[in-house]
Amino acid sequence: MSVRKLKPITPGQRFRVVNEFAAVDKNAKPEKTLVEGKSKSGGRNNTGKMTMRYIGGGHKQKYRIIDFKRDKEGAATVESVQYDPNRTAFIALLSYEDGEKRYIIAQNGLKAGQVIVSGDNVEPEVGNAMKLKNMPLGTVISCIELRPGQGAVMARSAGTYAQLVARDGKYAIVKLPSGESRMILVECKATVGVVSNTDHQLEVSGKAGRSRWQGRRPRTRPMVMNPVDHPMGGGEGRATGGIPRSRNGIPAKGYKTRDKKKASNKYIVERRKK
Repeated sequence: MSVRKLKPITPGQRFRVVNEFAAVDKNAKPEKTLVEGKSKSGGRNNTGKMTMRYIGGGHKQKYRIIDFKRDKEGAATVESVQYDPNRTAFIALLSYEDGEKRYIIAQNGLKAGQVIVSGDNVEPEVGNAMKLKNMPLGTVISCIELRPGQGAVMARSAGTYAQLVARDGKYAIVKLPSGESRMILVECKATVGVVSNTDHQLEVSGKAGRSRWQGRRPRTRPMVMNPVDHPMGGGEGRATGGIPRSRNGIPAKGYKTRDKKKASNKYIVERRKK
């Protein structure tokens, strides 16, 4: 287990469960050529008007440029596995034979010194990236493209994975983390393995202040608002708020909002389970 519970020496640490970061190389420094500044919006748009509430503050972060496309073919050595403040998964710094360096999302089990490859005729081993047409059926995959050359868009967060179930003509059928089975073009790339930091879901913040460090401000419950602000507001005393619904009046709790004529409906083989 790479999480541990802290001793309750302060009220904030009483329920805190921290990640040991066993997979991360402690002495590795961010690669300066792949790091850039990142400004905070505080939930305001270009005119200074607040458009997103409950956003603001938080620790200063720098953005790591990630290679989601894996379009550089050939072998690369994993220099180190590092922490990334912008995502739940860890990232791996790759060094190619020509000296170029790139960050990728690290798969579970990736270690410094390991050699990984991206290309057509490569072995289906953890960290290798290839097209769905070249993968054996049943392979556990992550960082999946939805359009060829687009770059990974699915199964990218900590501990997530999908499975290649079948192939039919120019489409592959992939079972996604949500439980949905979907058709994806076989020309799309994916990476073999489960995304790193599988213990992320076991972490417990322990105090409200940690949400503030992450740039999340306190959220006002609709029940305590006035009727002018929310459909669930108002009433005498502590009212229930009625049927749970959004600020625009759309019911929550299972109300279907997906367009019945949506173009991508034909690619969904099986809907996710509730």
